[in-house]
Amino acid sequence: MADLAKLEQHLATRSYVEGYTPSQADVVVFKSISSAPNAETLPHVARWYTHIQSYAAEHASLPGSSTAGETFLGDASAPAAAAADDDDEVDLFGSDDDDDAEAERIKAERVAEYTKKKANKPKTIAKSVVTLDVKPWDDETDMAALEAAVRSIEKPGLLWGSSKLVAIGYGIRKLQMTLVVEDDLVSTDELQEQIQEFEDYVQSTDIAAMQKL
Repeated sequence: MADLAKLEQHLATRSYVEGYTPSQADVVVFKSISSAPNAETLPHVARWYTHIQSYAAEHASLPGSSTAGETFLGDASAPAAAAADDDDEVDLFGSDDDDDAEAERIKAERVAEYTKKKANKPKTIAKSVVTLDVKPWDDETDMAALEAAVRSIEKPGLLWGSSKLVAIGYGIRKLQMTLVVEDDLVSTDELQEQIQEFEDYVQSTDIAAMQKL
């Protein structure tokens, strides 16, 4: 039979007999109580009893052992003085400190694990797909040489893709190129300035489209 006075003091500062979730310790104490406790005289036990009763269908599958719960199983015929002595031995504050220390330890372990995972996670590299228009001076510009000049530009984070010639009028065609750039490494403004340094071929450049990958 459960020592309800001792259990009442214990549950005044805790939700469960042991730990932070229902366990076999709660089950063994619950089964030792023949009927629902009086909510007026044992409010904490009554609250706990109703809560554990809601897990009735899951009692067998709850984790943990009954060891902690056995602490609250006493002899109903034992003298009141003995029960009082047992109550005196309950170190409520010490137990709270132990629980707080354990909770802090678990929290610290989880923070450390999260920090480690975050540190090991590969950094996402921001990239953009760019459609670049390169306009020649006139219809006599050597477009093959123009494209070769543009593709001669090499730098970290720059990948040239496909290209095509697009008519813009009066027999003039512009070179439209697709490229992929790493945003942290390549400035499209600087790239355009560099292309426009090929003054024999290039009249101007424009960013026709840009999309983040």
